[in-house]
Amino acid sequence: MTRASAKSLAEIAEFVQYGYTASASEHHVGPRFLRITDIVPSQIDWDSVPYCEIDEKARNKFSLATGDIVIARTGATVGYAKLIRNNPESVFASYLVRIRVDRQIADPGYVGRIVESDVYKQFVVSQVGGAAQPNANAKILSSFRLPIPDRSTQSRIVEILSAYDDLIENNRRRIQLLEQAARLLYKEWFVHLRFPGHEHTQIIDGVPEGWKKGVVSDFYDTASGGTPSRKTPEFYGGTIRWVKTQELEDGFLFDTEEHITENAIKKSAAKLFPANTVLIAMYGATIGQVGVIVESSTCNQACCAVMPKAEGTSYEHAFLFFLNNKEGLRNLGQGTAQKNISQQVIRAYEMVLPDKLVLNMFRINAGPFLRQIRTLQSMNQKLAKARDLLLPKLMNGEMAV
Repeated sequence: MTRASAKSLAEIAEFVQYGYTASASEHHVGPRFLRITDIVPSQIDWDSVPYCEIDEKARNKFSLATGDIVIARTGATVGYAKLIRNNPESVFASYLVRIRVDRQIADPGYVGRIVESDVYKQFVVSQVGGAAQPNANAKILSSFRLPIPDRSTQSRIVEILSAYDDLIENNRRRIQLLEQAARLLYKEWFVHLRFPGHEHTQIIDGVPEGWKKGVVSDFYDTASGGTPSRKTPEFYGGTIRWVKTQELEDGFLFDTEEHITENAIKKSAAKLFPANTVLIAMYGATIGQVGVIVESSTCNQACCAVMPKAEGTSYEHAFLFFLNNKEGLRNLGQGTAQKNISQQVIRAYEMVLPDKLVLNMFRINAGPFLRQIRTLQSMNQKLAKARDLLLPKLMNGEMAV
């Protein structure tokens, strides 16, 4: 294949546009309202995207179409992007920038997959520097240059990458069903109190006999992480996983974007947490997101680590408890520009702990669902990694298509 000419996103776009300023509606009225928090996970979960009320003129102006590319322009998630595939009627929020590709010049599927990749994210981060609250305007976001081969080559690249996307999507749907089953089991037992043997259990002061009323810190240990100084390069590039909140996607975490060294742990607030520690995001767009680390890892100060303390407690119970109470924690967020919660808020969050027998039975019943989720998420990570390694080779003509 001959070497393709390079063009900037601005040069191949019909237009580049900032999003709409509105508040999400509690009612199922109007279009879906896509926010930064919705494009951070590996796929957009449209079922969790809220609605918004919007007048007809604004609705037409900010309506998303298949093939549009939306990019986060501020905060820790700056540079995160998503190609809009099949989507319900939706508009996009003001902290996003929408790029609509001119289909006469390029295939949106080709461009979108490049912009979704780490190559683009790294470009944006390099442009905004090390600011505590980085921001990138539309000019910066659309200045990224990419090779534009002939249309047949673009289509073939999309076809190759779509095969990986389809496998990932099939696994994601299976994960969704398994997660739904695990969460329904949690609610059935611990919210509706229809656990095995409930017919013969007396309710005392609102809880089954033998269960304990308290707060999270009564039953689980908590800690927060830390960020090693960026001014000391030798703290980074090691082998120890370092989790950031945008990597928490309500599932298992196998690896991280960044790794730190032993020296970084010794000379910073970062702490090493054991496998199966549950992490909860406390700041910004990802507030309330949950993750389970598969191997011992560290995390930044925006994560709260939760570890079993009381007899019978487990990551399975903690993980599903915090998934079930995500909105409750989010509603406790404070701040104007950016809502945050603290480790103290999580520690003081009300929790009712079942007796040891019921907890053990729950672990036995919920465990298979979570193990299958872990297996499928591991497969998806490997598929995504293979796809992302393939992308630059296809993009730059190193591999024939």
